[in-house]
Amino acid sequence: MKLLFIFLSLCLNISTAHAERACMPYAGEQLTFNVGWEFINAGSATMTVSTPSDKQYKIHTFARTNKFLDIFKKVRDTITSEGLCVDGKMQSTRFDLEQHERSYHAKKQTVFDWQHNKVLYTQNKKTDSYDVPAGHLNVIDAFFRVRSAKLVAGQTLSIPVFDSRKTYNVVVTVGKKKKMLRAPWGGHVECISLEPVLKTEGIFSSKGKLKIWVTNDSRHIPIKLIAKIKIGHIVGTLVDYKEPK
Repeated sequence: MKLLFIFLSLCLNISTAHAERACMPYAGEQLTFNVGWEFINAGSATMTVSTPSDKQYKIHTFARTNKFLDIFKKVRDTITSEGLCVDGKMQSTRFDLEQHERSYHAKKQTVFDWQHNKVLYTQNKKTDSYDVPAGHLNVIDAFFRVRSAKLVAGQTLSIPVFDSRKTYNVVVTVGKKKKMLRAPWGGHVECISLEPVLKTEGIFSSKGKLKIWVTNDSRHIPIKLIAKIKIGHIVGTLVDYKEPK
């Protein structure tokens, strides 16, 4: 009985810390994509995940056009997403977007004051306050929330987000078909599709229809992204992957 009591005590002491780590199991992961329009390579995007502490996480994304496209429309976009693990669940705390797209330059900052059910959105040095319940995520965090879920064919997930002054639910449908796709570590892997319905612009595409093929395992690594735009498609292909540490 004493041994059972000690075991239960240890479980109670470590369960919270384990839940915090389980909230963001991708620390150390780095994903690099080639991004193109139809069959034309347009640039690249790199996403890096870090965890400054057991309760904190940070996702840094950098997208750029290649030297050829720089001539027509030079793009250098940076997104930094920060959050906390609260009771084993992700909670966005900050979302910084810095855009450099030809002559257009902008800095946008979103602060999630989740403890007071508020979001502060700043653009062009002007800050507006919005009533947003705790639990809402930015769009980057929402993607990682979906990745960490147990995905079932035909399933529909709904993730509450705040993005670009809008509060809405991103609805994600898990496709029923499977596909074998080439992985950057060699060979082919079985993948399933995710189809989120976005109402705001993302780093890969404008708002609208997007399909993401992820590995059909617990990691759900994004191998290919296809976004429908007014003329053709934007395609992102994973070309380099570093596993979580």
